[in-house]
Amino acid sequence: MRKRQARPLALTAVALLALGACASNGGSGGPADPGDFPEDSTMARLADAGSIKIGTKFDQPLFGLVGPNGIPEGFDVEIGKLIAAELGIAEGDIEWSETVSAVREDAIANGSVDIVVATYTINDTRKETISFAGPYYVAGQSLLTLTTNTDINGVDDIGGKKICTVSGSTPEQNLLENYPDAEVVPFSAYSDCIEPLRNNQVDAISTDNVILAGFADQYDDLEVRGEQFTDEPYGIGLAKDDTDFRNFINDVLEQIFEDGRWAAAWEATAGTVLPTPEPPTVDRY
Repeated sequence: MRKRQARPLALTAVALLALGACASNGGSGGPADPGDFPEDSTMARLADAGSIKIGTKFDQPLFGLVGPNGIPEGFDVEIGKLIAAELGIAEGDIEWSETVSAVREDAIANGSVDIVVATYTINDTRKETISFAGPYYVAGQSLLTLTTNTDINGVDDIGGKKICTVSGSTPEQNLLENYPDAEVVPFSAYSDCIEPLRNNQVDAISTDNVILAGFADQYDDLEVRGEQFTDEPYGIGLAKDDTDFRNFINDVLEQIFEDGRWAAAWEATAGTVLPTPEPPTVDRY
């Protein structure tokens, strides 16, 4: 059964104030200047431009969802803002681009975005095309189904069932490789799976537990079932072999893990539904 964690409004307000205070002074070190960074580095270029292009999801509650003002909001979005702040870039100077799962590597490789923060699982195949900083969170694949469904209580029950997921995603690959008895039904976005599930055209949706928790929080007739059956380390995608930029982002992540900004970002977004986890260990591969 889905468990919804209630949190006092004061806690969320405090978290938002903490985030705002950090962002307003460029993080812990004050406003950044291009001269603060190595010459010709990506950091110097972005700081000099005073803007950054960040790819994220636009349809995933808690992590990346476009709000009424047309601006995305969620944990991924807050992580992107914190990185921008350490470059001296204000929230209003971030250019947000929707990057669905199938286009993330291409968007990075062709320069459409500078970084991608979009529930982006680090794996070796993707590392052949791009580089990753992080992880900044570790999720796990799970299942979302109707509350009235009595047939699916975990991954062992998906044989012969229609399971919706996103084309080109890590969850799709895992289902195809390890659960061949399930019928995988791919769509371009996880939000596209919601109505087919509610109309009984598919039996469940499978992706990372945090994404599913966001949908379960939005729809009372849906709930997450079973234990997570993978580990999905979320990383920040950037251009292949841009080692200085990757090290910079990893430094930022380790600092926000330590100084409380990461926890504040979580509490203000995903933490309204999910308990606050411990931050992961950055993998400086």
